[in-house]
Amino acid sequence: MELKLVLILTLISATVTAEYIRPQPRKTLHIPWPLDSNSKSQSYPHQVHISLAGDKHMRITWITDDKHNSPSFVQYGILPGKYDSIAEGESTSYNYLLYSSGKIHHTVIGPLEDNTVYFYRCGGQGHEFQLKTPPAQFPSTFAVAGDLGQTGWTESTLDHIDRCKYDVYLLPGDLSYADCMQHLWDTFGKLVEPLASTRPWMVTEGNHVEESMLSLMDGFVSYNSRWKMPFEESGSTSNLYYSFEVAGVHVIMLGSYADYDVYSEQYRWLKEDLSKVDRKKTPWLLVLFHVPWYNSNKAHQGAGDDMMAAMEPLLYAAGVDLVIAGHVHAYERSKRAYNGRLDPCGPVHITIGDGGNREGLAHRFINPQPKWSEFREASFGHGELRIVNSTHAFWSWHRNDDDQSVQADDIWITSLVSSGCVNQKSHELRSMLMKP
Repeated sequence: MELKLVLILTLISATVTAEYIRPQPRKTLHIPWPLDSNSKSQSYPHQVHISLAGDKHMRITWITDDKHNSPSFVQYGILPGKYDSIAEGESTSYNYLLYSSGKIHHTVIGPLEDNTVYFYRCGGQGHEFQLKTPPAQFPSTFAVAGDLGQTGWTESTLDHIDRCKYDVYLLPGDLSYADCMQHLWDTFGKLVEPLASTRPWMVTEGNHVEESMLSLMDGFVSYNSRWKMPFEESGSTSNLYYSFEVAGVHVIMLGSYADYDVYSEQYRWLKEDLSKVDRKKTPWLLVLFHVPWYNSNKAHQGAGDDMMAAMEPLLYAAGVDLVIAGHVHAYERSKRAYNGRLDPCGPVHITIGDGGNREGLAHRFINPQPKWSEFREASFGHGELRIVNSTHAFWSWHRNDDDQSVQADDIWITSLVSSGCVNQKSHELRSMLMKP
């Protein structure tokens, strides 16, 4: 009897010891602005970031503070300091109340070779940067984290992502947490430049990106001016939703804050985009947006229900493999689900609004845990999605344990194409796409 009691107490002690003790919140980073008081350096490119811009092309974006003189061209080549190509671009700027942005340059370079390192310089001055293009074939790796912000935890998340050998970074909404304080867009641009200038960052909007001021101005003017995505290249009329392809994966970025009902322009575009997807060429189909549809956290409970009611049947019929969202400041992974129930032909849903924002974590979950919910934890961190081949992918979530990246959740995912679900639903998809 005594031996049994000792064993029970030992097991209880081990369980308590193994429980994760969450680190304390970290304050917002102090990034000085203006970035440099030297007038010459102010004309140099800063806040450099890159994004995919159609097949074998990349968009380079940067800002200069002398609005009238800085040109919008990019020199690039495969050897450092030796540029055998040049591309001309465009520039814009915007005003927000008393704030006046710098000159925001967008230049598309290409065609580029796959899986190749390029060296480039913006506007003929300043530092040389280098980028790596994604591979043309499997395997490929996506880094994922939403709701970044600009705190000490953001810095930790970015450091962990930097150590990951990824090809493209996916951000499902809420970047700078500027919330109308426009200089915070500039400090965010400086914070992410070391990563965002080397690998394409593909982002979508969130609630902290919408900066409406009593309906006096476009609420997305800051986001749309600074983070131009390949919406035109994918046939969209709005920078708030678009699609792109990387090495056997078709990725759709939807807008939780654009009209999404069945009569909306976004819904019409989504149907058209899905009609063009060739699952032989891109057997994997991923969808990202900001507000999650499957969420067992008490934070933002039910916030995605309307969008889910409008769009979930279409995504299900299309055989979407994986849906990734942010907004809730915690991590959660579902089993395959559809219409609120387990379904072997539904997508896996992941909520990953845990990049490091200043609002902190969403600690309270609904109990009992829903049957569709597989793993959940309120911690900061990031995800890694490795598409191994046409049939298998490996997803892992890495918790920010102090300043260490600890793999806390993982799963092998089999594509719905290989499981036969896509063929089963092909008639259903055709019917939905033909509806007016």
